[in-house]
Amino acid sequence: MSNQTVSPGALLAGRYRIAELLAEIDGARVWRAVDEVLSRAVVVDVLPVGDPRTDLLFDAARRAAAAADPRFLRVLDCDMHEGVTYCVREWAGGRPLERMLGAGPLTGQQAGWLAREVSEALENLHRTGHSHGSISPSTVVVTDAGAIKVVGLATEAALRSTGPGTPEEDVRALGELLYASLTGRWPGPAPAWGLQPAPVEHGRLMSPRQVRAGVPRSLDDISDRLLGDPPRHHSVPITSAAGLSAALSGVIGSSHEPPSQMDETVAVARQNGSVDDATQIAPAIQPPPALDPPVPHYQQSAYAENNGHAAPQPSYATAAETQPVRRQPSPPQNGNGRRKPPSDEPKQRGSWGGRILILLAVLALLSVVAMAQFLVKGAINKDQGTDGKTSAPPPANTPPPAASGTPVKIAGAKDFDPEPQGNGEEHPEDVGNTYDGKASTTWTTMSYKRRPDLGGTKDGVGIVYDLGALTDVSKVTVNLVGEPTDLSLMIPKADPAVSAPDVSGWKAVASLEKQGAQAALTPTAPVKTRYVLVWLTSLPKEGSGYRGEISEVTVQK
Repeated sequence: MSNQTVSPGALLAGRYRIAELLAEIDGARVWRAVDEVLSRAVVVDVLPVGDPRTDLLFDAARRAAAAADPRFLRVLDCDMHEGVTYCVREWAGGRPLERMLGAGPLTGQQAGWLAREVSEALENLHRTGHSHGSISPSTVVVTDAGAIKVVGLATEAALRSTGPGTPEEDVRALGELLYASLTGRWPGPAPAWGLQPAPVEHGRLMSPRQVRAGVPRSLDDISDRLLGDPPRHHSVPITSAAGLSAALSGVIGSSHEPPSQMDETVAVARQNGSVDDATQIAPAIQPPPALDPPVPHYQQSAYAENNGHAAPQPSYATAAETQPVRRQPSPPQNGNGRRKPPSDEPKQRGSWGGRILILLAVLALLSVVAMAQFLVKGAINKDQGTDGKTSAPPPANTPPPAASGTPVKIAGAKDFDPEPQGNGEEHPEDVGNTYDGKASTTWTTMSYKRRPDLGGTKDGVGIVYDLGALTDVSKVTVNLVGEPTDLSLMIPKADPAVSAPDVSGWKAVASLEKQGAQAALTPTAPVKTRYVLVWLTSLPKEGSGYRGEISEVTVQK
């Protein structure tokens, strides 16, 4: 097997099913794959037969495997198969900082928190005597939950043949990352990572506050202490990850909770290359005009959308395709997820005309109730004899009717995002949250851009629930977050005991539109099936895109 024969569908080392090419780095190829032993997505770096970087990659994998900080994506396996060297690591969905900065700089709080998270991870790594060797906007990923993952520990440098690097080089690179996050410019003499170079004055790099108004002075000072040669005002340089962690914690606090909007597109506008036209502090900057999304290609970056890799399929919109937005504070919610009206919102007073209409409606309702009682009484008398006894009693051996509304235990579930429209998975790790009995845990779809019908890229996404055996299903209740949501209840067309692999093998037995916090999908008659598919076809607005969210699903007989 050569690098050329490792292709989609191939089974590498009898275990890793190759799915799609994510990137190519100087002849090395990076693939998304499925570990068929553990049924999980992974990323596989592959070197061709006889590649001189083989020993470097093995050594890097050993160093990476020893890293204990959870912010580094773990190396799971590294070996040779038929002459091909491969290295397997974790997959984690998210967006690289490179893509986020393509839409504009971060707020001060976001930039400081991100740099602090990376510096703490590096601090723990440097204590072991090792370094990352390739910290950049493409190797720092913000996950869908807003957490930080650092990609390519040691292995990225090995693939690029740049050497293992030093702790001091890691800290310097993190200083560049902080500067770019604060300004949307790259602190170097040439464009990098899709960013224009930062301006220089009298041979010296201008500080972030000189480039963009509203940058906090404290972060401006830290950036200068990292990159200034020498730092201004005779400040002490920061040369260690421990020193940087301490300085940043003193500014943004020690909480590891992500700042607001860290799990969405950044909320600050790009400054269009100007160094003096931004006149407001970061949270108040208005969104910029629409940005044309860059055309992704494998050579552009080692990592991009999803786990730090450029997704070759345009099914999901990337962060670069998203408009930076300023999210308004969400109003409080009640227990079922609906928004409560603000307590200080003035209540409308009803007019006399309105009160008279209400009174008339009540009188009409009472008349209807009285008429119904009269008709029911007449029907009962008709069915009885003159002695008041029922003329036709039911047989004594007639069984009582089966109780309806009995909950059905869900045996298992799987996300449903069939190819070719989808990529085969939609946050599979969170599917269990939809039937764990906890309203606080949820499953979400990916974020789709431009249109609520999943961006017009696919018919829908959903979750297939396995009931364990053929069961009469009379209703499926879906608790949703956000509104409106369009959804359907579907069952297999051919064999109700077999889950269909694509949407053409399912038929809808109930559909609802513009649903709020709870949707009750009720077939016209109970259906016997082992599998039910909750299928979302239109999603609520979320930030600058559209995303569906399910908290609980209940199946009833």
